[in-house]
Amino acid sequence: MPMRHLLFVAALFAAPAFASAPVNINTADATTLAQSLDGVGLAKAQAIVAWRDANGPFTSADQLAEVKGIGSSLVDRNRDAIQLDAGKATAKSRPAKPSKARKAAAADDEG
Repeated sequence: MPMRHLLFVAALFAAPAFASAPVNINTADATTLAQSLDGVGLAKAQAIVAWRDANGPFTSADQLAEVKGIGSSLVDRNRDAIQLDAGKATAKSRPAKPSKARKAAAADDEG
């Protein structure tokens, strides 16, 4: 095998892993899912949409493993790209409410 072929093969294995694009698995169509998730072709993407239509929205990324042809390793490979709520943060920041003890202490300070 010529040296340039060996270098080409080595470059293929040294290339970074496929970077999945973030995608909402509850709203994306099959084409978008196939383009966005590593290892998911059109047939698997259509199976995801069919599962969602039959069972309702996914509540966790791990539920994807219930779709025929999708295993937990495929879910793990795409975990960073899988969104359930259009990328919104799951926990909202709220100001902490003062405790009853702090309220009482503040009232004592005022009076």
